[in-house]
Amino acid sequence: MSLVSAFASSVRKHPDKVALFWGDREYSYTELWSQSIFVSEQLKQRFGVQAGDRVGLWLKNCPEFVTSFFGIVRTGAVVVPINNFLKPDEINYILGDAGIDVLVTDAELSAHHHALESARPHLKLFKIETFAEEGVKRRYAEEEERQTPETGDRGAVASELAVLIYTSGTTGRPKGAMLLHRNLLHNVESCRIVLQTVEGDRFAVLLPLFHSYMLTVGMLLPLLVGGSIVLVKSLHPVRNVLQEIILRKATALPAIPQFYRSMVNAPMPEPLPLRLCISGAAPLPVKILEEFEAKFHIPLIEGYGLSEASPVVTKNPLDGRRKAGSIGLPIPNVEVSIQDDTGRELGANEAGEVCVRGGNVMAGYWKNPEETAKVMRHDWLLTGDIGCRDEDGYYYITDRKKDMLLVNGINVYPREIEEILYQYPGVKEVAVVGKPDSRKGELPIAFIAANEGEVLGEAALLNFVRKRLADYKVPRKVVFLPCLPRNATGKILKTELRTIKL
Repeated sequence: MSLVSAFASSVRKHPDKVALFWGDREYSYTELWSQSIFVSEQLKQRFGVQAGDRVGLWLKNCPEFVTSFFGIVRTGAVVVPINNFLKPDEINYILGDAGIDVLVTDAELSAHHHALESARPHLKLFKIETFAEEGVKRRYAEEEERQTPETGDRGAVASELAVLIYTSGTTGRPKGAMLLHRNLLHNVESCRIVLQTVEGDRFAVLLPLFHSYMLTVGMLLPLLVGGSIVLVKSLHPVRNVLQEIILRKATALPAIPQFYRSMVNAPMPEPLPLRLCISGAAPLPVKILEEFEAKFHIPLIEGYGLSEASPVVTKNPLDGRRKAGSIGLPIPNVEVSIQDDTGRELGANEAGEVCVRGGNVMAGYWKNPEETAKVMRHDWLLTGDIGCRDEDGYYYITDRKKDMLLVNGINVYPREIEEILYQYPGVKEVAVVGKPDSRKGELPIAFIAANEGEVLGEAALLNFVRKRLADYKVPRKVVFLPCLPRNATGKILKTELRTIKL
């Protein structure tokens, strides 16, 4: 079984069913399948893609993201989803690290195409045409006649690498988490059970598909179960999203806490058809949970995961007790353990590192055995999060072992921002910490000490960073200090910086 053969199974069972809604356009399973085949054939014939090659997928949310994903894996190649908020320098690092020669993209991201091609002369851009164009539709029809779900899967197997998800690292450089076909299929099946997903479900997808949370829960889960995706074009204003959910009769909504906060504050046009909402990617404040369920009378299920685990690890149960503030129970066929630094398992209410074991855990970091060894202990994935388990077996995240921020549910590592700021002339010392924000979760704040005699300007510093990093990583404020606080061994005391009132 592979992702392609699993998708082909859905196509055989539901050839004419709407698999994806996109504005006023509806795509059947057969259409998505034939368009995926078209992408696959183009990749092989025009670009020479072979099994095992890494192919970048750099698109905003659109039907082409879905069909390109399955088109790439159908060739036996590896999908590398790329964050569309990144700047060319950040993208170039991923292209080089993954050894990507072919990048699937489109005209909407063309502003950065020249910069990428200049930096990487051998890079080939596969610019996806709009699937609605008549000429393209005819070519898809021809492919559809020649290929069927029975013949379309070219033999990818569960043990093969399917996806490289790049996750920012504490070293300042992102690492590629290697997810096999079987890792993703394992996580889809566990989520199907715990969320009670059925063929009649329609998942409203608002967040970027490049994120592992949306890739698994928002795209793979509904399509491999035989359900549908309601791909929402714009998140703003919130009332338009709610109207789309009502119009398309969406039954499930995976999103982040900030969106549920917006829903609480938005006028409700009429009762929503949703049977459940899933909160992930960032901690869900108890206040939002209580206000949401009081207003909508829809279960809001908090969970926990990380890219290295495909990504879902725990969920509060849909049937049974849901504990506010808890990340819930391990999903089916996944083990969670609270361990100390020696690997000893701790008891109830003892704080330690959250560790995960199961078929959803990655095969390691791409070409990075040293970093892989740091996060794998025997069969356990060390998450870097500190938590505990109560007497009922429910888990809680209490702190972070990693120096990491969560901005709109996306990991941001201060080290990456600090490395850029250190490149600015006149900067002597830098420390980036997170400031709580009701709308975005956290915001990065930079504390800087200048070299003696240097006068630095906040606007110039932020503009320097903005040219090199994605906008959501840019500090929202720069605080200048004569020197940064350090302990006896010379380490910068970020805990002290967090107490400074801004």
